[in-house]
Amino acid sequence: MRSGIEPEANMDALEALAEEAAGQGARYLLSPEVTVVFAESREQLASIAGPYEGNPHLERAAGIARRHGVHLHVGSLAVALPDGRFANRSVLFSPDGRVEATYDKIHLFDATLAGLRDYRESATYRGGERAVTAPVGDFTLGLAICYDMRFPRLFNTLAKSGAQVMAVPAAFTVPTGEAHWHVLLRARAIETGSYVIAAAQGGHHANGRATYGHSLIVNPWGRIVAEVEGDAPGVIVAEVELEKVADARARIPVLANERDFAPDPVLPVGVI
Repeated sequence: MRSGIEPEANMDALEALAEEAAGQGARYLLSPEVTVVFAESREQLASIAGPYEGNPHLERAAGIARRHGVHLHVGSLAVALPDGRFANRSVLFSPDGRVEATYDKIHLFDATLAGLRDYRESATYRGGERAVTAPVGDFTLGLAICYDMRFPRLFNTLAKSGAQVMAVPAAFTVPTGEAHWHVLLRARAIETGSYVIAAAQGGHHANGRATYGHSLIVNPWGRIVAEVEGDAPGVIVAEVELEKVADARARIPVLANERDFAPDPVLPVGVI
């Protein structure tokens, strides 16, 4: 997608893309991070984002799921919290429009960048505290959002909890996307022997940001089986073959072979 700052226009785009995907036979649909609104500032976000309960955009998403009889996974939207911050929340709907699962993005980007301003995502968002899996048809889905993809332990935890498919909706910047997008997503698939489905924002947005695009579906052997080439909005479809998950995990049993270990003690300077 290429979400802007007008929620209704973004929901119109989601509805059109969902219809296209369902028309191609998709039974599970994933949209990108910040599907509903990609705000310019915290102030603008506060003027648009509402609470979770009774959220009209989620009610509309539930209707899309019912109309097409699909699992619709809204990659994320900002949900207003009582403390003035927001949750970056992923919401999975069943084919009858019920909420099957929600997940709040755990890892927040707080960094001091040389020569640039400090970036504190935690000043706007409150991080989630639990890993989430959910049944989707014949497979179990593990939920993550964007920056989470840099933290292998989350995906390891999801896989050990039964996830065979990992959802990674994102709004990746262009420079980091060019350098890291494909390799990180393929690595998470290989490490866990899982499918990774990554729906991405792409192009120049109304808020002045530019995102990388290149939505991907990666199989458990780390091969890209579908990709949006470039940053234009579009739909990709692939079949989840669960025997490939079982085969990858049997051939390289990383999850079974993992062991706990103690960290090396820090030695005083000068001790050999």
